[in-house]
Amino acid sequence: MNENAKSKLKIIPLGGMEQIGMNITAFEYEDSIIVVDCGLAFPENDMLGIDLVVPDVTYLKENIDKVKGFFITHGHEDHIGAIPYVLRDINVPIYATKLTIGLIENKLEEHEMLGKVKCKVVKYGQHINIGCFRVEFIRTNHSIQDAAALAIYSPAGIVVHTGDFKVDYTPVYGDAIDLARFGEIGKKGVLALMCDSTNAERSGFTQSEKSVGAVLDNIFENHRNQRIIIATFASNVDRVQQIINSAEKFGRKVAIEGRSMVNTIDIAAKLGYLSLPENILIEGEMLRNYPDEQTVIITTGSQGESMAALSRMANSTHRKITIKPNDLIVFSSSPIPGNEKSVTGVINELMRKGADVIFQDVHVSGHACKEDIKLIYSLVNPKYSIPVHGEYKHLIAQAKIAEELGYDKENIKILSSGDVLELDEESAEITGRVQVGNVMVDGNGVGDVGNIVIRDRQRLADDGIIIVVMTLDSVTGLVLDGPDIVSRGFVYVRNSETLMDEMQKVVDDTMETIMDRRITDWSKIKTEVKDAVGEFVWKETKRRPMILPIIMEV
Repeated sequence: MNENAKSKLKIIPLGGMEQIGMNITAFEYEDSIIVVDCGLAFPENDMLGIDLVVPDVTYLKENIDKVKGFFITHGHEDHIGAIPYVLRDINVPIYATKLTIGLIENKLEEHEMLGKVKCKVVKYGQHINIGCFRVEFIRTNHSIQDAAALAIYSPAGIVVHTGDFKVDYTPVYGDAIDLARFGEIGKKGVLALMCDSTNAERSGFTQSEKSVGAVLDNIFENHRNQRIIIATFASNVDRVQQIINSAEKFGRKVAIEGRSMVNTIDIAAKLGYLSLPENILIEGEMLRNYPDEQTVIITTGSQGESMAALSRMANSTHRKITIKPNDLIVFSSSPIPGNEKSVTGVINELMRKGADVIFQDVHVSGHACKEDIKLIYSLVNPKYSIPVHGEYKHLIAQAKIAEELGYDKENIKILSSGDVLELDEESAEITGRVQVGNVMVDGNGVGDVGNIVIRDRQRLADDGIIIVVMTLDSVTGLVLDGPDIVSRGFVYVRNSETLMDEMQKVVDDTMETIMDRRITDWSKIKTEVKDAVGEFVWKETKRRPMILPIIMEV
């Protein structure tokens, strides 16, 4: 450790605190910034028409000369999804493990950015020297392969960032988490541990992914005469591997449905993370050539997403696959908080079509429960605890675990996105805030839909719109045509003729008054019409539609 280190290390979460998703954290020491993860979040229900939400990286843009690189812990959307949007403005190298880089490159290719961004594959145990930092990748387990924790060495001390992780002693592919390395780094003296909090409320240990294999075998054994459709996360390659293993054991062909699933499996197979028995995979169109009891379909849509393959099957809008009364549908996932209603809706639809549905015990989590978190703390033995990845209640749950382990409240730091935490051996204090927030992606537009547009959309959705169109004479200012009233999403006009007639009268009277008062200023005319119609509509209907006066000049 450099005894003359005057500066402190700054840790600045730019997203992902107090929410699931949009993980991105900046580490700054003097003139160097490195960024860990660059994820997106999916829109809330009130973000009408929004496709994705990405983090506001104004702080990185303002300090672009200091930004040295992005370090990505694993290939889930909430850790890599914003890369094509953020790296348009901040084009620095990306460092990650092999599968993660494979998924990132696929994303960059979609956005026609592949040749423009430098992607470097890092092996576990490798150290990257960059600016004032040295970053080491440590093997962990998660619900996607090639997940890594990061040891970030800075002149102010070492920070260990676990990424999303679980402790799996018997993973389906690859080796178990490198607990020995966590212990070795712990012996050097660790300044802070930033640990995954997603399952911090759950007691005990997280079960091994392998345990799902036995459950799947059981299902295949007990349902030999049915077609089996299994929904899981597109990125859970190990789960897909186990489904394929069971299918092979029981002599079934496998079809993959859902674009993201096909993509991920394609990349994983190419890079050697998935072993496919010969000729086991078939195209969806080929299913009709095989008896139902000899096929299994792996599909996206385990979260009830309306556009995903399983939802389309449930709603009879899927082009290739129709749900039949003898089908068995297996949900190999648990609902992400907030998705319970959508998932139940899909299950109800599937059951209405006569299918059997299994949605218990065919899933294990990819995140560490309490005892696993305690294990990491005991090995790393940090001075400061900084819970990350999770809603506020999850962060608090991890803070409680740290307290149980004897950590002083003073040394447990719960941050909000935008907080600047400055720390060294002596102290850790929140010393300021930087600009953070949601940048909304709608179609090709990034950030062109802000809160005002969303508010307008909500208003249109709540109460509709009334448009008042009129033509004025450019010389005399007199009304030549109209005013005509058009409404959308306000009332069904045919059943509300009296109301529309009365509104027309209000508009006519208002225009008469305006003409008498010789008002020619357009904005004044618009305001008067808006106010008069608004007042009338509120009095009659207790609704506040958007009112849009349009004036044309001849």
